[in-house]
Amino acid sequence: MICAALKREADYALREAANGREALDLMRSDKPDVVVLDLMMPVMSGWDVLHERQGDISLRMIPVILISANRDPEIAYAVDKGICAFLPKPFDIGALGALVKSCAR
Repeated sequence: MICAALKREADYALREAANGREALDLMRSDKPDVVVLDLMMPVMSGWDVLHERQGDISLRMIPVILISANRDPEIAYAVDKGICAFLPKPFDIGALGALVKSCAR
């Protein structure tokens, strides 16, 4: 759903991961300009993806926009892990598009 909306927003080359493990695999193989990461994913959570990203210098260089319906104080932990931006759900796709442009390498 997010990919389709971003595709309408601008002509991005997009890849979609079904879970956190697949997201890490795509980050390693494709070296994207920016990653939009949900905290709540199957197999491996967004928190686990962030943790593993911190341990890999090549992944740390990839900007991450974190999205979540979770507004817990734990979001500060994500900021400490070097995310580019946090966007709470529900969000406006235009706001996400602007963040993608801003955060992309």
